[in-house]
Amino acid sequence: MPFIPHTKEDIAEMLSSIGANTIEELFDEIPNDLICGELTGVPPGLSEMEITRLMMERANTDGLYQNFIGAGAYEHHIPAAVWQITTRGEFYSSYTPYQAEASQGTLQLLYEYQTMMASLTGMDVSNASMYDGATALAEAALMAVRSHKSSRRILIPKTVHPVYRKVVRAIVSNQKIEVVELPFCTQSGQVLPESLDEISNEDFAALVIPQPNFFGVLENVDALTDWAHSKDAFAIGVVNPTALALLTPPGEWGSKGADIAVGEGQPLGIPLSSGGPYFGFMACKNNLLRQIPGRIIGKTNDLDNKPGFVLTLQAREQHIRRSKATSNICTNQGLMVTAATIYMALLGPEGLRLVAAQSHANTLELVERIEKIAGVKRTFSGPIFHEAALTLPAPINEILSKLKDKGIIAGLNIQEHYAEMGNTLLVCATETKTSKDIQQYAELLTQAIN
Repeated sequence: MPFIPHTKEDIAEMLSSIGANTIEELFDEIPNDLICGELTGVPPGLSEMEITRLMMERANTDGLYQNFIGAGAYEHHIPAAVWQITTRGEFYSSYTPYQAEASQGTLQLLYEYQTMMASLTGMDVSNASMYDGATALAEAALMAVRSHKSSRRILIPKTVHPVYRKVVRAIVSNQKIEVVELPFCTQSGQVLPESLDEISNEDFAALVIPQPNFFGVLENVDALTDWAHSKDAFAIGVVNPTALALLTPPGEWGSKGADIAVGEGQPLGIPLSSGGPYFGFMACKNNLLRQIPGRIIGKTNDLDNKPGFVLTLQAREQHIRRSKATSNICTNQGLMVTAATIYMALLGPEGLRLVAAQSHANTLELVERIEKIAGVKRTFSGPIFHEAALTLPAPINEILSKLKDKGIIAGLNIQEHYAEMGNTLLVCATETKTSKDIQQYAELLTQAIN
């Protein structure tokens, strides 16, 4: 927003025009005993130069690090134009577009976002976003149970992000929905389709399928999707949107495609920002359209045959139906979706493919260099996208501490979430890393281990 200063004369003129002598008169209806008076704990005002220096000093206390951690939130290059446009007043201060005639810009942007996400996921329809990837998965589980009708059980592999699994349990457990966790192959890091034979006679509403999974490994999504459909269960894909620029979209998994696709939209132009705000995306097939939470924007023509955008289907009806609502937690993370739409529009399909391909190549280079260190090996044999689990010959927390002292965030200690996996480090490299960065990481890791 532009800075527009008001002089004393400006203020006096404005007060005069509305018939007030002082600013205090504008609030004279407030009782005196509720007025706090002077703010004695607030320091004196600073000049622009002084406040800039203070903020820089405080920011520098966080340090500047080379980041090799992913685990659900990823450092990608964000073109300057993305947030320059996103923070324009028209987007920055806009609210829910209930009044279509006054919200055409916001409605068109959301319509474009839905079109892009439906295309990226290979699904029929997308809503206009959720809180984050974890709550989007929980909402997908609720969708599946509502639509399945005969079962209130959800299959979730242990290769799904551990935080996502916790959020799903927290949201569905009080609704008498059972979450059944599937083991994974400790050699490949995947869910083996043949391991599902043990539960083939049981009834489930849906099978959750991550792609890639928490370990960065690619699952056998075609076989898992077909298995779910053979048991009259829905297939829910949890996907990385950047990876979809290279990988088969969930709408094309198996012979029929997944039924619902969800995930975290943070990789699409949203900075890490100490954990948020992010946004979740959700898309589905047409037969589940009436069950999808959130709002859907449609394009139409007015009486003069001019194109316009409207809230075509608003499943976000908790403000009028309460307990009968499709969802009571869904929302539209409008500003984040605005940034994601601009990001995807700027990069285009080819740009997204280049980001994904370079991220994949950098991770392969990183893993290849690290595997040359004595005692280090890849934890899993399955193919990866841009993350990999590595088993190290030394305590992970000590390694992380040593590299942090050298200015590198080296990865995630998987043992925090998988107690049986000692000395396992989850590393990630995106397109922001160079061969020099990777070489430095490998050299410092070698020193830390030795």
